[in-house]
Amino acid sequence: MQHVNHLSKSQQEGVLSLVKAAHDFDGTPPIAEHVLLHLRHGGDKSDSHLVIEENNEVIAYAHLDTTDLVAGPSVEVVVHPRHRGKGLGALILKEAIKICGDKTRIWSNGDLPHARVLAESNNFTKVRTVIQMSKDLSEVSPVFCDYQIRSFLPDLDNINWLALNNLAFTNHPEQGNWSEADLLIRLNEDWFDKKGFFVAQDQTELIGFCWTKVHGGQSHAHSIAEEHHDHAPFGEIYVTAVSDKYVGKGVGKALTITGLNYLKRQGLNGAILYVDEDNQIAFNLYKSLGFIESGKNTLYRLK
Repeated sequence: MQHVNHLSKSQQEGVLSLVKAAHDFDGTPPIAEHVLLHLRHGGDKSDSHLVIEENNEVIAYAHLDTTDLVAGPSVEVVVHPRHRGKGLGALILKEAIKICGDKTRIWSNGDLPHARVLAESNNFTKVRTVIQMSKDLSEVSPVFCDYQIRSFLPDLDNINWLALNNLAFTNHPEQGNWSEADLLIRLNEDWFDKKGFFVAQDQTELIGFCWTKVHGGQSHAHSIAEEHHDHAPFGEIYVTAVSDKYVGKGVGKALTITGLNYLKRQGLNGAILYVDEDNQIAFNLYKSLGFIESGKNTLYRLK
């Protein structure tokens, strides 16, 4: 087993071949779309990889993302269908935990039975099931809202935004109970763009927000000697919420359309979002805006 920060050309091809074999066998992609996007270019500069090879073939792989200092590192594991049942999944997951620590989270894309067994047998507990939805950004839609929508103002909006976020996500395992330090970590990420972070307000009260994110749009190199390159970007409705007092007044819809229009104006062709399986109100809203279900993922956290 190798732990590397950057895949070699042969490892990159081997991992992509493994991902395709698992996708064909299981009928669902084994890793997230944005991870696959980076893998096509050898990986992102901030991630790392665990690779198990046999006879020059990649037979097991784990993607490690340790950038979320709030929620904790996330891991995605895939084992070649021909090599399942040999303990490779447990082996590579054990090494991932050793690297990532006791806040390790693992995503099971498609919530497949073998992935569920792997998670539960290695002391992980299910904390969340989310539906991935996607939408073509072929049109810009008009926004109708009775309240002001503007861009988020770092520092000035921090405290009021945190109060709204933590109230809206009181029982959420990842988005709730943020401190200002948690927010500042994300505001200082390379991908953060305040122009794509929208808030709605009624006079001076923040009543909702829509935070967008662009995947793959930043030019970077994997090493000093390597040329910079861009990944084909796509957008994400990263997180959206509305104050309970304003639910049903069109605020969430207006904010989401504002976010989609912004992503469209950045030259993007598509957008994704993740909505919790039990959030039927949000699911119906996104469906009404043209989003279609494109996957189901389960998140497990180390006990």
